[in-house]
Amino acid sequence: MSKKKGIITLVCVIAFLLAGTWTAVFGLDSVKTGSAANIKQGLDLAGGVSITYQVVGDEAPSSEDMADTIYKLQQRVDNYSTEAQVYQEGSDRINIEIPGVTDANAILEELGKPGSLTFLDKDGKEVLSGTDVADAQAAYQTNSMNNQEPVVSLTMTADGTKKFADATKAAYPNHDVIYIVYDNQVISAPSVQAEITDGKAVINGMSSFEEAENLASTIRIGGLKLELEELRSNVVGAQLGSAAVRTSLIAGAIGLAIVIVFMIAVYWIPGVASSIALCIYTVLVVLLLNGFDVTLTLSGIAGIILSIGMAVDANVIIFARIREEIATGKTVKSAIQIGFKKALSAIIDGNVTTLIAAVVLYFMGTGTVKGFAQTLALGIVVSLFTALVVTKLILNAFYAMGIRNEKFYGRAKETKVIDFLGKKKIFFILSAVVIIAGFVTMGVHKGNGGDALNYSLEFKGGTSTSVEFNEDMSIEELDEKVVPIIEEISKDANVQTQKVQGSNQVIFKSATLDVSQREELNSRLEEEFGVDPEKITAETISSTISSEMRTGAVSAVVVSTVLMLLYVWFRFKDVRFGASSVAALVHDVLVVLAFYAVARVSVGNTFIACMLTIVGYSINATIVIFDRIRENMTSYKTKEELAAIVNRSISQTLSRSIFTSLTTFIMVAVLYILGVSSIKEFALPLMVGIACGTYSSICLASAFWYLMRTRVGGKKAEKNKKAAK
Repeated sequence: MSKKKGIITLVCVIAFLLAGTWTAVFGLDSVKTGSAANIKQGLDLAGGVSITYQVVGDEAPSSEDMADTIYKLQQRVDNYSTEAQVYQEGSDRINIEIPGVTDANAILEELGKPGSLTFLDKDGKEVLSGTDVADAQAAYQTNSMNNQEPVVSLTMTADGTKKFADATKAAYPNHDVIYIVYDNQVISAPSVQAEITDGKAVINGMSSFEEAENLASTIRIGGLKLELEELRSNVVGAQLGSAAVRTSLIAGAIGLAIVIVFMIAVYWIPGVASSIALCIYTVLVVLLLNGFDVTLTLSGIAGIILSIGMAVDANVIIFARIREEIATGKTVKSAIQIGFKKALSAIIDGNVTTLIAAVVLYFMGTGTVKGFAQTLALGIVVSLFTALVVTKLILNAFYAMGIRNEKFYGRAKETKVIDFLGKKKIFFILSAVVIIAGFVTMGVHKGNGGDALNYSLEFKGGTSTSVEFNEDMSIEELDEKVVPIIEEISKDANVQTQKVQGSNQVIFKSATLDVSQREELNSRLEEEFGVDPEKITAETISSTISSEMRTGAVSAVVVSTVLMLLYVWFRFKDVRFGASSVAALVHDVLVVLAFYAVARVSVGNTFIACMLTIVGYSINATIVIFDRIRENMTSYKTKEELAAIVNRSISQTLSRSIFTSLTTFIMVAVLYILGVSSIKEFALPLMVGIACGTYSSICLASAFWYLMRTRVGGKKAEKNKKAAK
């Protein structure tokens, strides 16, 4: 690259950054298209529509029917937002909360009347009802032209299988249609091409996969066991309030500024290049969140924080390699080229393992898990691009412009090898004590009649109290004056607040209140705010995190862990690298779980996001050290030599491990210092997880691998020697 091209490149990069920043702040037009303000936000950040349905009929519905209805409704409303929530209120009511929308009537019209699906023959006679359909899913199948076409796959219940067999037998001779009618409208009229006796059918003729998804979703909601009717609908405000959003943005900006100063102070010219690339990363994430219509919540912010940490991590790995090459006598130009080349495998492997987790979580998870996966995957892809393309482009431009003296890039000092493996027993004992203490604490809480963990209302339900105040109070005023009263009475530090738009009504969600607590709350509200007791209503609500969501999250983590193990095995040609990575990952999760138990931090929606963030962070840090071990293992003859290689590899990557963790820790710490209580309870365990992930990567993962290598590999080698004799 010539000096002229270097200047042009840098000018273009800065111009793009300025244009992107302008778009991210002010938008492209009067409605702020592309700006941060235009990003869809979840119920916790921006509010949305709240709809309450009541079961039709005089008989009380069974808990099984209610759970089945809630599950199917959740699948339906996921089309509006991955952050939509469905939960039970009282014994026969179901609440649906959809973020990012303000027209309750439009949502009601699109949802239709749940539980009103029927299948009619050509004469209009009902042959099946919605409850005869066990499941409906969009899929692809190969047609007669050998092309993939979108279809809807139907699975009938046992009773539905017999009814469907009779209906298709009657319709097949003339290829008559069977009308699928939902809310008194025909939504599909497939013709019968065969007699179907196994209860499995396919509807084709879809113009797109989205059409197939919509039809499948409508059939699912119409196949509810219970018929529902609308009881009320409201537009509700943000649960966290504008102050929470504002302080989160300020915290993010301050954290990013501190990271930029740190990178420049430590790495000089490469640090300047990475800082510009990091700013471009931030702008690109904002623009892409808009472009992909992602709904952003606290869980999504966790994914972005993790990906920022990984973006910094990639740069730290590259710059450390460049300094190492300069120390061997290479020119700055050669060092830059070789540094990027040698860092590539560690960066790719670390990011791909985390990306595997994000993809699995997206396809297997629901609700907040899916939202977290979206932002994490987006952040990983963008961070890879900025680290490997943008940073390299800027660095080469600086060099072309004449900044070529090695003092601007740094020279690696001789690495002092630390005997980490010699202290492995101490590390193992320390970790075991912490994990056991966590389980003992959970057992003690359980034995005393409480919960093992401090489950919030998202996990175990609680009480929803609706209050009509005499004046319109802001979220900040409610948090300052009213919420402390509810926290005092309910002994719950995580009260959620929602304002109903266009009224003085406020909904407070807290831990379950018994009769005496409800009476005390009513009395306090009347005394201190003059609220009419007749305008206070309380209902028991179920958890917003359903058992299916929890099962899905756990299954997704298990599947992603197995896939990560297989990937590491494939890339490193040694299953012990993968097994050691997973062992360190499990350790981190158990330590953070112990922290939740001992500190009694609330276990709610952000708990899942926090654990998933730690999983992604831990595996990435471990991969970098394993990559250096693989590189250094040219030959060895004894256990002592192998131990020396492991210790040298950990020591060589030690600064990277500490610096990356420090920059990510700074981002979360500022969020903790400036954030509101709900954000603090999300940031605190995340800080513990970052520290724990660093510890396990340095002190445990390589020790696990060394023990597996010397015990399993050593015995195998000994057998080979005996066989050779």
